Amino acid sequence: MENLEKKYGFWTATAMVVGIVIGSGVFFKADDVLKAAGGDLATALTAWLIGGSIMVVTAYVFSKIATRIEKVNGLVDYFEEAYGEKAGYLVGWFMTFIYYPTLVAVLAWVSANYTAGLVGVKDALWPLSFAYLTGFFLLNYYSPVLAGKWQVSSTVIKLIPLGLVAIVGGIAGLSSGQTMQNFMQTAEHISGSGGGLAVATLSTAFAYEGWIIATVINAELKDAKRTLPKALVVGTLAVMTIYMLYYIGISGVLTNEQVLVQGDAAPVRVIEMIFGSVGGTLLTVFVIISCLGTLNGLIMGSARGMFSLASRHLGPRADLFKQINPTTNSTSYSAILGYFLSAFWLLVWYGNFKGWWGQFMDISELPIAFLYVIYISIYIWVMRTFTDLNVFSRFVCPVLAGAGSLYIIWGAIQKDMFMHFLILSLLIIGSGFLLMNSSKRN
Repeated sequence: MENLEKKYGFWTATAMVVGIVIGSGVFFKADDVLKAAGGDLATALTAWLIGGSIMVVTAYVFSKIATRIEKVNGLVDYFEEAYGEKAGYLVGWFMTFIYYPTLVAVLAWVSANYTAGLVGVKDALWPLSFAYLTGFFLLNYYSPVLAGKWQVSSTVIKLIPLGLVAIVGGIAGLSSGQTMQNFMQTAEHISGSGGGLAVATLSTAFAYEGWIIATVINAELKDAKRTLPKALVVGTLAVMTIYMLYYIGISGVLTNEQVLVQGDAAPVRVIEMIFGSVGGTLLTVFVIISCLGTLNGLIMGSARGMFSLASRHLGPRADLFKQINPTTNSTSYSAILGYFLSAFWLLVWYGNFKGWWGQFMDISELPIAFLYVIYISIYIWVMRTFTDLNVFSRFVCPVLAGAGSLYIIWGAIQKDMFMHFLILSLLIIGSGFLLMNSSKRN
């Protein structure tokens, strides 16, 4: 990594942060946040503000880590540096078997949900979800270069629906008085319990997730020690601002109750009411491309999960999982495992809607909360060892980020089936611990 050219400046790095974070969550979590907030717009916006603030301060702390560790492959390397090879391996196992595949499964479903709504084939939702999941794994398996180009193209398109809803809806709401009415009038008919501000903040965490990936660009930044912290803070602040303006834009056209009724289709409904069905259709296409861009990015991570462990000669069959296809330059067996794990979690997600589990196991939010548990350990390490930092960077920011992490974890504890997911996760991580040195023994 040290031989990579220092080719990126502040604005390029900031654009990378924005492009990585903005994805699908803001589109299909708008109604979830409002529902958790008890139908109160002010509480929902507060949740978006708190969630965004946690992202900003957390990104700042991690930027300090990224600028001093030569290995810049993200969270696994940081945890390994802080607590040793075994700890880094277990974090990598969690990312491989739980974090990436759960989010891949949800993103495949979200993309299919918008597609099914666009073409009017709701009965094909689950087959289409499986088709998207399979198709993008095949793309990453057979042509990782093409997958990378798709990632760049979809990033630009992501901002179009957000900008349209934010500007058009915001102006319309201020002109008609709808925005102020929503602030004063809480939605009356909400199915189930809201959950409160902490649960609403947890719902925003999915939309704000992804910034950690941006730390790997540090080796290619000019004056990285100054550029990366600024880019991460400005980029995450920009995302938070865009999201809140988008949310206000929705509330400028739809009442709080209408947002809850429309669900994931709320942004499309906003544009339809202003520009007609053609505008709504066009916006849906942009949203689908945005979701598929996020899906592709997560699959790029999932396809490399087991490879990153095997390259350290850890885990089962490291000799197999560290193999790279000489023709396509893809992580062959690691990608295949990532595919089957994602398919498993898609089945779990399907079971939620079919009532298989009795309650709803929200794998779009609970894995992210677990990640914040890992973050707290990193903050403690920063405060103990980064003695050259000033008080603000070494203590104030990690403490604030830690408080934010605890708040998100508190929201997760209140979710249905939290204990079930915790036990399942501990069993999966425990199996990884038992298999940690199996390759070395063989």
